[in-house]
Amino acid sequence: MELEPIIGLEVHIELKTLSKMFCGCPADYFGKEPNTQTCPVCLGLPGALPVPNKKAIEWTIVLSQALECRVNSNSKFDRKNYFYADLPKGYQISQYDEPIATGGNLKFNVQNPQGGNGIEKLVRIRRVHLEEDTGKLIHGQVNGEDSTLVDFNRSGVPLVEIVTEPDLRSSDEAKAFLKEIQKIVRYLQISDADMEKGTMRIEPSISLKQLTVENGQLSNDGKLPDYRVEIKNINSFRFAQKAIDYEIGRQTELLLKSEKIEQQTRGWDEAHSVTVYQRSKEEAHDYRYFPEPDIPPLYFSPEFIGALPPLPELPWAKSSRFVENYKIRQSEADLLCEDRGESDFFEQLVTVSQGRDLSPQKIANLLINKKVQRKGRPAQEVLEEILASHTSDFDVISEVIVEVSRGVVSNNQGVINDYKNGKEKALDFLVGQVLRNLKEKGRADPNLVRQKLRELINHG
Repeated sequence: MELEPIIGLEVHIELKTLSKMFCGCPADYFGKEPNTQTCPVCLGLPGALPVPNKKAIEWTIVLSQALECRVNSNSKFDRKNYFYADLPKGYQISQYDEPIATGGNLKFNVQNPQGGNGIEKLVRIRRVHLEEDTGKLIHGQVNGEDSTLVDFNRSGVPLVEIVTEPDLRSSDEAKAFLKEIQKIVRYLQISDADMEKGTMRIEPSISLKQLTVENGQLSNDGKLPDYRVEIKNINSFRFAQKAIDYEIGRQTELLLKSEKIEQQTRGWDEAHSVTVYQRSKEEAHDYRYFPEPDIPPLYFSPEFIGALPPLPELPWAKSSRFVENYKIRQSEADLLCEDRGESDFFEQLVTVSQGRDLSPQKIANLLINKKVQRKGRPAQEVLEEILASHTSDFDVISEVIVEVSRGVVSNNQGVINDYKNGKEKALDFLVGQVLRNLKEKGRADPNLVRQKLRELINHG
């Protein structure tokens, strides 16, 4: 039996507006005393009326444009009805049949398991909509008894949800997609998308499709499985990858036994590295959606959308331009463009170094290898420091290390595979090989060698 994973993602991102989605309470709740940033609106008290946050709506439109979505001229908010302890009103103000945007796509690179350049992947975006976040449950002991407390500081914070089509086929693809989304959001400066703080959370849906054999070739008829299993509220890329892989394995085992897989919602138990049953999967009708009666429908005129700030240069476009204009390697351009501030500073350094003995490639390597720090200083000052401190030993620090490391990597594929399979000590062997080969060319920092090897293995 040949099975193919079918994976879709829901990505929830808290927007860093000053106030919450439907009231004037501060949206920066992290680290604050529980239940100190609330009001009758976000606590759902009788008679309180919501007023939409215009900035959150504008930022959602900008994100939709970055994902090449169609921004709908008409949109509205709906009530999503369900009862849970962290939902003070008994319903969540969300969007159902008229979201802010639909029909986008995102291209990104997935690391090639065979090494070399990444593999380009396109994932379709089904919709981008806006809603309010819920409160936060805190499990612990009160007076010696197990208890669950609720902190409503987070309740009502603007939450944008990106829903993909089920176009992903592995946990590696899902992780690469999520990292690209995080970069875009940070480039747009609409959210920190900090997984540890919970401002970016992930809910993958996984099912398996049995492929058929036609004329000796595996064939996919394009139909989706009749079930899906959703894993709720994952807050790290690593956990998302592990949860998807575990769920693929669990479902494979059931299908090989000819057992039917139930459509359900599961959670990720990190302590035991397993997914656990939570409840049967809800359908849209279970939430009894109806239009939010206290908020008028939204209309986005062409003039309104045209007046929004233009998109900044996004990471993939900037990376391609760096390779074209500055002749640096693609892997290094990608690393520089992981962070908007770092990529902007690289360009500032290139500009002020015109006419000096410092190429863009040298500047890129120094920044990537952390041999120079920005620390809020002007580019000219940092340039003088580079010229004074790093030019003399630069060749050994960067270009020679790169070339020697490439040779070591290409000649030790077995060790590379061990490292990719989680054997961290395999990297120590490679570091030793590089240092031995560098002995006649000068001294090198083992930490720099280790970092360069990681880059070569992970990015080609």
